[in-house]
Amino acid sequence: MCGIVGYIGKHQAAPIILEGLAKLEYRGYDSTGMAVFDGEKINIQKAAGRLQVLENMTRGGETMPGCVGIGHTRWATHGEANEINAHPHQVGKITLVHNGIIENYEEIKKELINKGYTFKTETDSEVGCALLNFLYQKNQNMIKSIEEFKTIVKGSYALGIICSD
Repeated sequence: MCGIVGYIGKHQAAPIILEGLAKLEYRGYDSTGMAVFDGEKINIQKAAGRLQVLENMTRGGETMPGCVGIGHTRWATHGEANEINAHPHQVGKITLVHNGIIENYEEIKKELINKGYTFKTETDSEVGCALLNFLYQKNQNMIKSIEEFKTIVKGSYALGIICSD
């Protein structure tokens, strides 16, 4: 089972996200990651294995400043348990963590490939991220894009999203 954590506030997000992910460790996972918006760009750090690896890589979150962020613990369902397939995924202006399953991801992926998208991972989550990026480019409105996303995607899922806009 996997889990997602998000934070928006006045404090540094990374240490809070790491603390939240630590509370989800009992659920089991094989990789972890987080994305933090530093006011200019979204920084992403991912790791295969235990949360301690991510904590060490970011010195407890110190190397990822910013007050907006999302984090994830992943239990592989689509694609190997490795750093590449770990969340968050980023496509264009969209950075996303995903809990659940996108049942029609193969169909969506084929359509996006026909529109010129390429994929780095084997995950349904990256497909969801690419779809949301496509819809955001078309709509230029995040709420409208999410509403349209929900009409296309089949499955049971929860998302944590940061848009660089």
